[in-house]
Formats: sequence, structure tokens, C-alpha cells
Amino acid sequence: MRNKVLSVEDFFASNSKSLALVCLNDHRKGQLPITAADIHRPGLALTGFMENFLNERIQILSETEIFYLNSREDRDRRRHVDNLFTAPLVCIIITRDLDVPSELIDASNEHGVPLFRTSMITTEFIQELTRFLTDYFAPTEVVHGTMVDVYGVGLLFTGKSGIGKSEIALDLIERGHRLVADDSVIVVKKAEDILLGRGHEHLQHFMEIRGIGIIDIQAKFGIRAIRVQKRLEVVVNLMQWDAKKEWEREGLEQMTTDILGVKVPKVEVPLFPGKNITVIAEVIAMNHMFKVYGYSAADRFNKLLIDQMESDRRTRHYLRYDDE
Repeated sequence: MRNKVLSVEDFFASNSKSLALVCLNDHRKGQLPITAADIHRPGLALTGFMENFLNERIQILSETEIFYLNSREDRDRRRHVDNLFTAPLVCIIITRDLDVPSELIDASNEHGVPLFRTSMITTEFIQELTRFLTDYFAPTEVVHGTMVDVYGVGLLFTGKSGIGKSEIALDLIERGHRLVADDSVIVVKKAEDILLGRGHEHLQHFMEIRGIGIIDIQAKFGIRAIRVQKRLEVVVNLMQWDAKKEWEREGLEQMTTDILGVKVPKVEVPLFPGKNITVIAEVIAMNHMFKVYGYSAADRFNKLLIDQMESDRRTRHYLRYDDE
């Protein structure tokens, strides 16, 4: 997993419409690339207080900063503007379609810093900008597997190549469930414990079935058979049956696997001829939802078993000396 970098030129090209951005100079490449999802309001830097001036972030100027500059004497305004350019900058964005002081335009041209303006109000703009940057810089990992939305639960089927992941997904789709991605799943960490899975953009919702070839799931089963993305909630690892292996039978101990630092519940399912994996996958999804709502069949069964054993013990003790 490599650290992402976004050029200012690419940022402007992909967001000029959605963020209502207009470039006020000819410098779209900038001195620094965008490397973080955070932004910076350099109000104090304009006054000359440069402690904790985060020059590696996008600089946002709004009413307060522009009003401060316009309130300065003409001979002092450029000095305050120059405080911003004591270190290389990513870019500067003016919100609310405010008039930009000529000193700021001149300084940005001299230092080769992209200067943008948006008509959006500051709060809304920062929210949208942060949302875009957070999505772009979110930790990402590509996982070999097939992901299906089963009863609203995101199941990621993993296993060695040719074990039948796509065939199981196809059977689930025929039963009314929804394909997210086949063969290669892009997993994105959206929050501390939330992972989203989606397919590659160029692959769309195509699926490879050995012996048949490539099939278009949306074309064959309709729009309701696919999802663009889904939260990843359970990893179902498909494995060949091994009589010597100790398979989980009670379900009291929940196995997990680590993806991008998030512990995801994992279920190992052995495969052998005649086994209905599709129904098992549906049960895995429903069982996960029961656990989400606080009910565990394994824990319930274990408690009933313990209660029954305790009841039998008390009964035997009571009848031990009753010889009539």
C-alpha cells in the first residue's frame, strides 16, 4: 500500500465543476502536490504568526481573511500577503466568489502558486472538498476474491484460483442477491472499523465463468443484480475438504482476518461434491445479522447445554438418597 499523491492540475481537472472552481492564474501545476486530506486556514499566517503554518496543505481563504487584507493600508497589504509565500504552497482557494486583492494575485503569479476561486459558501465548500480528499487518500488494498451483497451483508469470498468463487456468486445472483465485484475487489478503509468493497471501474460487473467465458451480469440479470459498492462485513474463505483438519463445529470462537488494520469476521467453509454452498452463504449472512443484533446461536446453544447439565446434576443429587 503506497502513499497516494494528487497533482493540483489533476485535482482541478476532476473537481472544477463539482466544486465550482475557477483558476485565476496560469499556474495549475503548482510547487507541491496534494498529499493529505486536511486543509488549512492561514489567517494567523497573514498577520505574521508563522508557528504551525501548514504549507503542505490546501490553503483556504474566506471572508475573514479577505476582509483582513482589505482592511490593511495599501503599502502594508503586500507585506501581509508575502507572509503566505515564505514556504512553498500547494494552492490557494478563495471561497464565496470574493474579490481577490491584486497583491494576492501578483504574489501567486510570482511564486507559481495556483490560485482558485469558488462561488460556494465556505462551510459547504470545505465539507465537499474534505469529502473528496478523504475518499481519495483513504487506505486501499486490492484483494483477490468475489464480493456479493447477501441479504444486505457484504460477503467477500476468497480462496485459491479455480475453487469456485465466481460460480457461487452466480448462484447467489440467480437467487436474488447482488454482485459487487468479481475476481478483484478494491477494499477502501472509510473509517476506523469500516471497509468498503467495490470493483475496478474498467471491469464493471463482468464475471468470468470457467468453461463459459465472460458474462455481463447487469445485461443478463438486470440492474437489481449489481451494486457499485458495499460494506465488507464477513470474509468467507473457501477451502478444499481435508479429513485431517479440525474444522469449526460449534462457532463459539469467532475467527478474524486483518484487512487494512481492521479485524473482519472470517468463516472457513470446506468444499466437497454435493455441498450446497449457496445456502450456506445465505446462512452465514443471516447469522452475521443475528450477531449484529446481539443474538448468537452458538452462545445460546452453549448456555442451554450448560443449564441442562446443571439441571441434571441437581436432579441426580436430589434423587441420590431417595430410595422409595
